[in-house]
Amino acid sequence: MEKAFPLTTGFAEAITSADPLQDEAAVAAARTAIVDWLACAFGGSADRTTRILLEQLPAGPGDAVIIGQGRRTDALTAALVNAHAGHVLDYDDVHASVRGHPTTVIVPALLALASETPISADRLIAGYIVGLEAMARLGLSLGMRHYENGFHATATLGTIGAAAAVAHVLDYSVAETATALGLAATHSSGLRLQFGHDAKPYHAGMAARSGLLSAKLAKAGFGGARDFLDNPIGFYSAFAFGEQRPQAAIEGWGAPWQIVAPGLTLKAFPCCTASHPVAMIGLQLHEEGLNVEQIESVIITFPPGGDAALVVTDPTTGIDARFSAEYVFATAALDGALKIGHFGETPVREDLMAIARRVRRRHDETAPRLSSDPKTRFVIAEITLKDGSRLTREFKGLPGLSDPIEKFRDATGNHPAVSAVPDLVRTMHGEDDLHRLIQLLSNSLN
Repeated sequence: MEKAFPLTTGFAEAITSADPLQDEAAVAAARTAIVDWLACAFGGSADRTTRILLEQLPAGPGDAVIIGQGRRTDALTAALVNAHAGHVLDYDDVHASVRGHPTTVIVPALLALASETPISADRLIAGYIVGLEAMARLGLSLGMRHYENGFHATATLGTIGAAAAVAHVLDYSVAETATALGLAATHSSGLRLQFGHDAKPYHAGMAARSGLLSAKLAKAGFGGARDFLDNPIGFYSAFAFGEQRPQAAIEGWGAPWQIVAPGLTLKAFPCCTASHPVAMIGLQLHEEGLNVEQIESVIITFPPGGDAALVVTDPTTGIDARFSAEYVFATAALDGALKIGHFGETPVREDLMAIARRVRRRHDETAPRLSSDPKTRFVIAEITLKDGSRLTREFKGLPGLSDPIEKFRDATGNHPAVSAVPDLVRTMHGEDDLHRLIQLLSNSLN
């Protein structure tokens, strides 16, 4: 491939030449993340919006599994529906460099690919690690304004991550990979204004389908620009708002792998990641025995940009409440738990909202702006009680799970038809192993 486009060429070369299976820590992290994501996909398989997509999409014949539905369809439809299902509960993993959710885009695209092209479980894992690396490196190179100005990075970077994963698995040439990336980049879309609406998880579905389609088109000889990172009217010009650091896309590639450091955060709660530190403070107050009825007011302080994803202050249903720091604080403090049932389509409970309406937010403008550095993430809650006394609680960083097995059992109702999935994912290697996994995923839980 021509060297006139050094950055795009270098990015494509990194994707094609990567060998992540040599890194035991990366492979172990990938297996754990896949178990976690499958829990989310099973949990979201019966969601109202997942059913709507299955009803409305012009699905064609094929062998691609729809997770938890007992049915199969064409690869592109399966990639979209499974990615949506995996993100609809907002329970899936998040990555700081992406500032979004990589697994729910990449793994569905690769599972769909496996329905058309025999691949081994090892190849799927390798493609997943590489696709995540591509998303994360691009996220680092874009800067923070991309997200803060309104783009949903799961969608905009996910298309490219999915295309990169497919290109790696199928051993594309550098030129084919660059074309696939360019086609994926022209699909990049998704606005944060959809947070709290059905369209938010649909972003993940769009990205998985578009990434897979872009890779398929490139392999078939469909042309496109092969300089999406180098062109003066390319990806950075459109999306970085002047904060781009282009070399970050390739510097340090795989050393260490982004799935290892900074690594994924596996969610402990089915709500927006930015609210999780708030949740931890609320849970701490509950454990301390605080009577929330005695709360007069709460001020929650974030770093600049720390609550950008929390676009809802006065939720009406559990869906938009996933993006409300106020609701999350109230629920954690009053109920001492944050369950899937707290974030359903039913109206929010008035007793929770009575507490939530006493919560206000502010930003510490003297603190470093939220970035991919976990040291920039903190939440401080200052609670004033009706007797005039005050409490202050702080949480730094993000909470997370190290082992998602209980999450998987909870999301699947410990259904015996899929109980073997976690152990299989942790040990699978060959084509037969992946085929067995797909058979298990096709079992209906409904």
